[in-house]
Formats: sequence, C-alpha cells, structure tokens
Amino acid sequence: MRERINFIAAAFALTALTYGLGRFAYGLLLPHIQQDLSLSATTAGWIGGSAFAAYCFGIVLAFAAGGLLGERRLAVLSGLTATSGLALVTIASSGWSLGAAIALAGLSTGLTSPPLAAAVAHCVEEAERPKANGAINAGTAAGIILSGLAVTAFPGGWRELYAVFAVIGAAVTVWLWFAMPAASGERRSGGLSVEGLTRPGVGGLCAGAFLMGAASTAIWTFGANILRSDLGFADGRIALAWSVLGAAGLLGAGTGLLTLRFRIGPVHRMASFVMALALIGLTAAPLAPMMAFGVMGLFGVAYIVSSGAFLLWGIALFSDRPDFGLGLPFLMVALGQTAGAPLFGIVLDAAGSGTALLSFAAIMASAAFWVPNAALTGEQEAARPGNMTSLPETPAECR
Repeated sequence: MRERINFIAAAFALTALTYGLGRFAYGLLLPHIQQDLSLSATTAGWIGGSAFAAYCFGIVLAFAAGGLLGERRLAVLSGLTATSGLALVTIASSGWSLGAAIALAGLSTGLTSPPLAAAVAHCVEEAERPKANGAINAGTAAGIILSGLAVTAFPGGWRELYAVFAVIGAAVTVWLWFAMPAASGERRSGGLSVEGLTRPGVGGLCAGAFLMGAASTAIWTFGANILRSDLGFADGRIALAWSVLGAAGLLGAGTGLLTLRFRIGPVHRMASFVMALALIGLTAAPLAPMMAFGVMGLFGVAYIVSSGAFLLWGIALFSDRPDFGLGLPFLMVALGQTAGAPLFGIVLDAAGSGTALLSFAAIMASAAFWVPNAALTGEQEAARPGNMTSLPETPAECR
C-alpha cells in the first residue's frame, strides 16, 4: 500500500512538472517573455503551438518506445526532457531559441501519460483506477498553482523562475525512478491493430478532444495577456488569477468519482459548457475586473474534469491497451492546441480579444456534442463499485 501511494504521489508530481510547469507556465509568463524578446501575438501563438506539436510527437514516441524501455524508463525520460527544456528557456535569446526550448519541454508531456496509465493498470485495483488516474491528472493543477505562487514571489524574473522549475524537475525525476513499480519496467505492451481505431466511439472521442484542445488555448496561451491588456492587471493579480485557476483545478481530482456517479458523457458535456461559459465571461470581465478570478476558477476545474473524462473515456474504449486509451485523447487535445494557439493569435491580432474569445467559446461548446456511445456507457455502469462482484488482487510488486 505504501509503495502504491508513493507511486501515485510521484506520478502526480511528474504531471505537475510536465504539464503545469513545462507546458502551461509559458502562458502565465508570456507577457514578460513577449516584452523582453519583442514577440508579436502571432509569433507567441506559434511558439505555444510548438509545445503542443511536440506533445503529439511525444505521444507517438511513447507508443513506439514503450515496449522497449518499459514504463519506468519512459517516465524518467519524460522528467529528463522536461528538465532540459526548462533549463534551455533560461538562456533563450530569440523567438527561435525560445520555441525550441518550449517544444522540448512540451515533448515531455507526450511521454508522461502513457507509462503512468499503464503502471496504474498494473498496480491498482480495477475499481480504484478511475480515482487514481483522476488524482494523477490533477497534478496539472498543482503545477499551475506552483507557477502562480512563484510569479507572485519573483515578479518579472521569468528566466530565474524557469531555472527554479528546472531544479524541481531534476528532483522529481530522481524521485520517480525510485517510486515507479520495479516490475513495470519489464512489461511490454501488446500490439494495436489499425482496426482498433474503428471501434465505436473512437471518432467522437477524437473530435471532442480536438475541439476542446483548440478552444482551451484561449486561456493557456493568451489568458495572462488578456488579463494584462484588457483588464489592466499587474503581475501580482495575474499570478493570483493563475493560482486560482490551478487551485480550482485540484477539484478535478474527483473526476473519477463524478464519472462513476453520473457517467462519462454527462460529465464531459458539463465541463465543455462550463469552459465555454468561462470564455464568454472573460469578454465581460472588463466591466467587473474581479469577475476574472471566478472565470479563471471555472475554467480551471472544468478543464481538469474534461481532460480526466477524456482520459477515462479512452481507457474504457481501449481497456486492453490503457496506455493507448489515455494517449489517444490526449494526442487529439494536443493536436487541437497545436492548431488553436496560432489561430487565436491571428484572430487576436486581426479582430481583438472579444471576437477571439467568443469564437473560441463556440468551438468549446461544439465539443460537448460528442459523447460516448451507449455501449461504453454500459461498460461504465458495470464498473461501478456497487455492481462489482469481485476485485482483482493487487500485483505483489505494487503492494
């Protein structure tokens, strides 16, 4: 039990590192980075998109190398990649060098989730897996909180902050090597046929995840810029809003409980509409600036719940390949973010933040129309704790 808790805690920390610091801290620190390196909104969008594009490559690499490296080595490689990318940001002197560093940090996120999902499948009882995966996924929120608090403590010093993040990354990577179940490194994932991608529900999963990812870049890449330019927020308020976003996102650790109670489809739909409402609310925030904190909180919890619902949806579709089941929706979210970040920057430059936010709110709302099919919903019903007649024994190496 103690080893299993240590593994989940380390997996939570890795998610906080790669997603919260390696991927999403860029949006918080962008105002100062943009000023220091003289970047346009379009260029900033392309750099943000590079992290999401690298994530897509990382997912593919994780599938290709997972059988060779095993979950432990692959997770440690994720930590090393994140640490290296964060360190390189500290010496970036142009848009090109910054883009390369941000892309390297983004690569780590693609390497993170598949091995963690596979390790959970090996080491956690079936009825507890949704809660474990939901808790690990909420690590993103913890990383966002940490970045917000760091900016509050050291306003304006984005290079120094990235150096601190790199040191944290090194510590998490060492912890992960000892915390990952020893036997998981010896396991190899089975093959996945092309026919597997035609399973009922895969198309809806991919479409919904892509649309959600594209629309989410309004906050993740440009949220801090909008708070500064439209609401006149200073660094301290921007960092506080970012911390509120992350703190609310921690509530997403309960996504597994929500899906067990209400099923994946309604939870996914609710989260999509809440994020769309948050984007609309941000357009009205200049009339009441304090409303921005509530808007960021709504977006934070809904994003973590949404990504957790996609995670569980994919794993339910590919119960024979949990690494692929998790990786596929996250790959589609990242593909959406790759397209969405530069697109939002273009619309922002051409038509202003109001038009851009409303347009992306419509995209977010459209993601809600893709839900799991009835067969998958039935599987979720059968997996509810109250309907379980027996539980598999926890593997000895994970006790």
